[in-house]
Amino acid sequence: MPRLTEDPFVILPEEEVPLCAQDCARCELARQRARMIWGEGNPHARILLLLDNPGAREDREGQAFLCGTRETLQRGLREAGLALEAVYVTYLLKCRPIRAYDKPAARAACAPHLQLQIGEKGPQLLFGFGNVVAESLFPEREDATVKALRGRWLEAQGIPTGLTYHPLAVRRRPNLMSPFVEDLTMLADRWRELDS
Repeated sequence: MPRLTEDPFVILPEEEVPLCAQDCARCELARQRARMIWGEGNPHARILLLLDNPGAREDREGQAFLCGTRETLQRGLREAGLALEAVYVTYLLKCRPIRAYDKPAARAACAPHLQLQIGEKGPQLLFGFGNVVAESLFPEREDATVKALRGRWLEAQGIPTGLTYHPLAVRRRPNLMSPFVEDLTMLADRWRELDS
């Protein structure tokens, strides 16, 4: 895995989609996807970062590139002092939506994939980005928004869980960069405590 100090923004290696999920047709995204994206980064990392869905991962020739979400996420991690080797990035949805779809149905259909990942990887910390992830992780809470829940540790599926703004929200509203980095620093501090 490339070190953050060598190149500030890198394309993280993708983890191969497991055989049990490769032909998934549980939701309508199966009919519109080009491919599935299971996760990226260090597959043995003890920190699992959770975004809502993959973004544009391929150019016209099918080559991966570094999109704005990943660049902003990596910038925040760097400023918080958290190395890329410490994280694994995955998604609520394993396919990139390219047109309108039934969002609740797709999230429900993809939930077993995320449960499989969490069970297999056994992360020590879970960190979610954006309101969609907050609502998915804490469906029982009426205040399941980043604004209401950020800056503190909660528990999801028995795992210490934090939340922050989605990297795209941070790109669109630069005033969110400071709280974004604060939240990622909270994550880095908690990781250092667990890793010592």
